[in-house]
Amino acid sequence: MARVALVTGGTRGIGRAISIELKNQGRKVVANYAGNDAAARAFTEDTGIVAYKWDVGDHEACQEGVAKVAAEQGPVEILVNNAGITRDGTIMNMTFDMWREVMRVNLSGCFSMAKAVFPGMRERRWGRIVNIGSINGQGGQYGQVNYAAAKSGIHGFTKALAQEGARYGVTVNALAPGYIDTDMVAAVPPDVLEKIKARVPIGRLGRAEEIARGVAFLCAEDAEFITGSTLSINGGQHMY
Repeated sequence: MARVALVTGGTRGIGRAISIELKNQGRKVVANYAGNDAAARAFTEDTGIVAYKWDVGDHEACQEGVAKVAAEQGPVEILVNNAGITRDGTIMNMTFDMWREVMRVNLSGCFSMAKAVFPGMRERRWGRIVNIGSINGQGGQYGQVNYAAAKSGIHGFTKALAQEGARYGVTVNALAPGYIDTDMVAAVPPDVLEKIKARVPIGRLGRAEEIARGVAFLCAEDAEFITGSTLSINGGQHMY
């Protein structure tokens, strides 16, 4: 029987590409989304992948959502924590609400979703958790102290949880994308975007499908010796 894979923020952008790639790899994919009902319906019609709506920043909603998925689709054995938002601004202009909302969705959402699936994975002695970090969580970014802090937190969270899951066959890894050609990046002013491209040695933005292939690699049946790692896919923009 195909393993159930749950992708948060899985109906658009990078999440959509991940959902499709995992389905192509033979997984039974379920996509979570937060608000855009029309986009979710179109996604399901286009891909055949069922979408469930809840806010990953709501701890109780994550518990209830995962329980509903398990009851209707089967136990979640693969989790991709992809959902994330931005509320950019320099610290002089950033309100506490802007800080708190990014932390609530991007970092606390990662915790709440892992909290919901980890006990079952541990009991079954198999699981894959992939947390989507960011190049900006590795190197920082002007005007993104909230986003960079949340994504950096995801990288630390990944390494700690990997140590808890290793003896139970549960791997936990992170993937740090660089600048990818998605709607979120398209919102960046054109002059700024050109400066970003100029800093990428490969000379272009990444494609969502390239991130999806990295996620599929980390979720593979034979990837059991890879845990606590961060896979950077950024065109060479940040190396360390």
